Amino acid sequence: MKTIIFILTVFLTVTSTAQQSTSPYEWNWVKDGIWLGAGLGGSAYGLMLIQDKEDLTMAELNALNKEDISSINRWAAGYSSENASSISDIPFAISFAAPLALLFNDNINDHTGQYVGMYLESLSTTAALFSITAGLVDKSRPYVYDENLDTDRRLRNNGQRSFYSGHVAASAAATFFAAKVYSDFYPDAEGKFFIWAAATVVPATVGYYRIKAGQHFLTDVLLGFGLGAATGILVPELHKTKDASLRVSPTAGRNFLGDDYTGLAMSYSF
Repeated sequence: MKTIIFILTVFLTVTSTAQQSTSPYEWNWVKDGIWLGAGLGGSAYGLMLIQDKEDLTMAELNALNKEDISSINRWAAGYSSENASSISDIPFAISFAAPLALLFNDNINDHTGQYVGMYLESLSTTAALFSITAGLVDKSRPYVYDENLDTDRRLRNNGQRSFYSGHVAASAAATFFAAKVYSDFYPDAEGKFFIWAAATVVPATVGYYRIKAGQHFLTDVLLGFGLGAATGILVPELHKTKDASLRVSPTAGRNFLGDDYTGLAMSYSF
């Protein structure tokens, strides 16, 4: 009897050691598969809409007037810095690397599949919202108002995708996703303020240089930031496990027959 108890104790000890860390999220292959598929499908549809957008006509170009732009955006009309466009790519790339860097965390990489799945959902949802909007809405970029630029570039349909900033939306979705997941795994961690601050600064920097590059107006950047941040936060939040109050812990003692035992105790708080 004692031999059996010893074997069971060793088995439980090894099993407990090999257990993955607890994830605050849950994954449903059916629901999440549909979600991810819808996001990818929406993105593909949006890209088709963007490709089918018509170029600006010469008459429409000549009719553009900075005075018709709202005062909150008018100051950016005519911006067209190629250098700023190149610089914006740096924080843009950093934002996508931020969630991947969390995979070096032992607790998070125990749930790599779940984590990467949610990240892809955040990005595909953001891409679908942006691409469909950009494909349906015609709004001239700030550089289209720069009369010193090549006319052909000002006329091309790419110049009609100012609303809203996809770069900022994607950047915010990535950084806020990383901050949200880290906060959910470590709700009591110190220094979370700096993580959220970094999550804010990186896409804001992208937005600043996208404006200087003449790609977007201020309101385009603000909307992209808001939608991206909301997606990055809401996707993990919607995956929060519903049985977070379920707790499993090792236990040991002696039963009424006088035999020692080792096992797992399960408790649920209402």
